Amino acid sequence: MSVSAAPCPTDFRLLTPEERQASMHATLAAGWNGDDDLWIFGYGSLIWKPEFAHTEQRLGMVRGYHRALCLWSRVNRGTPQNPGLVFGLDRGGACRGMAFRLASADVPSVFPALWEREMPSGAYLPRWLRCETAQGDVRALVFVMDRNSPGYAGQLTRDEVIAAVRRGCGRYGQCVDYVASTARALREHGIADHRLERIVHQLDVAAEAVPAG
Repeated sequence: MSVSAAPCPTDFRLLTPEERQASMHATLAAGWNGDDDLWIFGYGSLIWKPEFAHTEQRLGMVRGYHRALCLWSRVNRGTPQNPGLVFGLDRGGACRGMAFRLASADVPSVFPALWEREMPSGAYLPRWLRCETAQGDVRALVFVMDRNSPGYAGQLTRDEVIAAVRRGCGRYGQCVDYVASTARALREHGIADHRLERIVHQLDVAAEAVPAG
């Protein structure tokens, strides 16, 4: 029996360019001195598609948050009528991902595009957090989930998550491809995420049972 995706809240809007720019400048002012290189922590698509040049990358861990499909996607991996889900860092546990070192000279050119990608609706909270790496701890910019956002989907059951992922498709393609690409990238880097692997396995099982179209 198929499971319907849980209803997605409709009180959703994109940030204006002015709001997005103000958020970016406030974040940089809070965590960057303007001279040093900085680090960005990726836990989802940034791992396999960072879209910015970096001078170094390291496996890293951020504590206090875990990777979860907890954010409705109405544009990139879904539509307002049929939203998909994307990853966020939700409270609790720990998350292994990839830390990217960005040269200080590249910050002004990289950050506007990064903000447009990660902060279209303001559903993430940009935070400077300690990231543990084998080469030593670094202070990294991390986009964590804002549970007060209307886009927060952390209360969904696993079956509701599966239904939303299978049906979501937006300007960047199918949600199921996004989830599978993230799982594959984690495996390639030796990062174990058993929660995600269970979801991917269930998606594969569901794919055999649901007729195409």
